[in-house]
Amino acid sequence: MSTDSRRGGDSRRSRARRRRGRGFAIAFAAVLVGLVVVGGLGGVIAVAQGPRVTDVQVDPAAAVAASGSRVILTTTQSLQKVDPSQVEVDPATPFTVDTSGRSVGVRFTLPLRDDTDYRITVNGVNGLGAGPASTLTETFRTPPLQAYLMQRGTPEGDTIFRTDLQGQAGLPVFVNPHIEDFRATANHLVISVRDGDTPRVIVTDPDGKNQRDIALPGPGYVTNLQSADRGERIGFTFSDADLGAAGGRESRLFTASAADDSPPVEVGLNGGDVRIADYRFVPDTDSMLVLTFDSRLLLTDAQGGNAAPLGSAVSIDGIARGSSVAIVERLEGIREIDLTDGSEQGLVEPVDPPGMAGRATPMPGAGAGTIRSFADISSDGVSRSTIVSHVDTDGTVRQLLSVPGSDTVLQTCVSPSGRYAAVLVAPRAVDNPFDRYQLPLPQRLLTHLVEVDTGQEVVALQGFDLSWCQVPPQ
Repeated sequence: MSTDSRRGGDSRRSRARRRRGRGFAIAFAAVLVGLVVVGGLGGVIAVAQGPRVTDVQVDPAAAVAASGSRVILTTTQSLQKVDPSQVEVDPATPFTVDTSGRSVGVRFTLPLRDDTDYRITVNGVNGLGAGPASTLTETFRTPPLQAYLMQRGTPEGDTIFRTDLQGQAGLPVFVNPHIEDFRATANHLVISVRDGDTPRVIVTDPDGKNQRDIALPGPGYVTNLQSADRGERIGFTFSDADLGAAGGRESRLFTASAADDSPPVEVGLNGGDVRIADYRFVPDTDSMLVLTFDSRLLLTDAQGGNAAPLGSAVSIDGIARGSSVAIVERLEGIREIDLTDGSEQGLVEPVDPPGMAGRATPMPGAGAGTIRSFADISSDGVSRSTIVSHVDTDGTVRQLLSVPGSDTVLQTCVSPSGRYAAVLVAPRAVDNPFDRYQLPLPQRLLTHLVEVDTGQEVVALQGFDLSWCQVPPQ
């Protein structure tokens, strides 16, 4: 083949490659333009439709157990601030709202009711750019409520069970020859036991596994084990085993976290008697309400370094979940104290009470009333019955449970959402002897669960220390 022929072939091939290159460039540019157009149209469509939900975060089980759970709705656009007036929660429950970027969060300030369908509606949601407002909705169902309770003296030993509200699915999660008391935190069980003469405070997972000990201040006695409204904070009082005339620590208050191995910290109090008669964790804060042996009522932090005096008191009845109002008994009567500013007022008097009023257990939230026991005593001093009732903020009394006069009501407490009341009863008190524990209790105990709204008894469970109760029987 001649040199000219080869040159002609190379030239044709070069021109073909250039044509293919121009064709690819034109096609690639067309694809880019198409993508830009499609993307632009997608953006236009998204703006034209208004914000739409692309992701939802919610933990129904956590929402039933404690306050502070959230539903987070993530949308297609960055959002203008959502006002609480735009949000509806059905069934109604208190909440707060926050907006961040493309997300709006609804935080529940009280635990939700168990086994219930919830619907959240956010009206008039606007993106930061142009476009119409939209309505966001989300529905979810909370699970049935479970709880822990304890039975002493079973054939296997003292046993902590996890149970449903029908008492038909009791599962033993922790067994020990001598359990004094226990509490449930957000993620752990905290159990006070005695190993011979030695006190132990054991922390386990919710299923009773992975046991470890909290380091105690020394040999002695652990009493009044309590847990905070939510989270992992616990408290207890401690007395030295060799306490006597020579001195020693008596009823000193310590706090610890069930989430780590840090040793307990003593809550130091200055001035007067530092022995603790009772205390309560203040919900959603790092504060504690403390009652000393010399009747001083103090509001302090977990270290006790900044205690504010609140006068004198005889007892602390309780502080409702989601509330800063404490119910305490003073010499002049039962009072409500607002712990945010120290103001107080008398607890509303029950209208037409069915008997002599006892201690008041506050319901979760503000303005939800109390659970109170009324002793119906005959003119000759014989107990006919104890009537456990809900007392509304206007004094209206509504009966929940009537306990025969032969039985003794030891404690009332309420479920996290306030849907149920738990009433601890010692049947036939006259022939129901106390055991010989540091926290002595009658040998036969029943925990009655009653739905507060309807007054219907749900079940009577054998045992005590239902995990809704943040304090031991008193």
